Amino acid sequence: MRNDDTIRIGTRKSKLALWQAYHIADLLERGGLKTEIVKIETKGDKILDVTISKIGSKGVFTEEIEDKLQSGEIDIAVHSAKDMQSELPEGFELIAFTERERVNDVIVSRDKSISLADSSREIILGTSSNRRLATLNRYYPHIKTVPVRGNLQRRIEKMDEGQCDALLLAFAGVHRMEYDDMIAEILPLDTFTPAVGQGSVAVEAHANLDPARKERIRELTNHPETEICLLAERSFLKTMQGGCSVPVYALASLTEDKEVKLTGGILSLDGKEEIKLEKHMAQNSPETLGNEVAYEILEKGGDRILTEIKKALGRI
Repeated sequence: MRNDDTIRIGTRKSKLALWQAYHIADLLERGGLKTEIVKIETKGDKILDVTISKIGSKGVFTEEIEDKLQSGEIDIAVHSAKDMQSELPEGFELIAFTERERVNDVIVSRDKSISLADSSREIILGTSSNRRLATLNRYYPHIKTVPVRGNLQRRIEKMDEGQCDALLLAFAGVHRMEYDDMIAEILPLDTFTPAVGQGSVAVEAHANLDPARKERIRELTNHPETEICLLAERSFLKTMQGGCSVPVYALASLTEDKEVKLTGGILSLDGKEEIKLEKHMAQNSPETLGNEVAYEILEKGGDRILTEIKKALGRI
């Protein structure tokens, strides 16, 4: 373990990942800590010609970074919370979640007249997310899609090259990269319920991090209300055994009566089946809430849909 006081922050190299890392660095520096950014390339960054579901969902964007956490080369790692697998390897934990950005998915295009509801014209949409594809299959079956991967800037380049008319993305990344003027449509949460953790930045640490240092980092970067919501969502995801290639979704919010409201669900890949549930529980039991919503969905047929998805993806 190093003796200097600088907090070394591990991150992927994309502009959006670096925005997240510098955001955490800024929060730490406001609290009087020194920081250093360490850029790391991951498997998910190197393999861009196939979808995430073909690579395998566990640790695609995190494995190489976690190696450096474990060795002590970096003190913390910064990730998009939605990219984090539901179960971390032994010795690792998420110690903080930043205040959440707007959670919606959005349509990004040079053509601002594009709307998913418009079936009078052919629209080719770029996305590689099975959750988004399944949602389109269910609610907007007239929309055609093509797989588009890479960082946000590269995806926009592919769109401009004519591979698609528009992109289906998370508002948070589009906003952080200052592409708000390209948003053609903000999609409703009742149909496009987001991926678990969407809109928040997660801080990961290893058990070898000094406890006092860990607590100080958490104090400066964690947003308690967001954390409660993400604990419920991640608990749901873990019980559903949903990786980033499985079309499950969950969104938690805090109510005025100091409860957590969680909406969770699963879609078949073709969009023909959807099981969705909403439940409330006290704020001191977010993980119990996530588990209960997941168990009820599995009992209502979600387990069968999950098995069919895993077979289709070659996971069993």
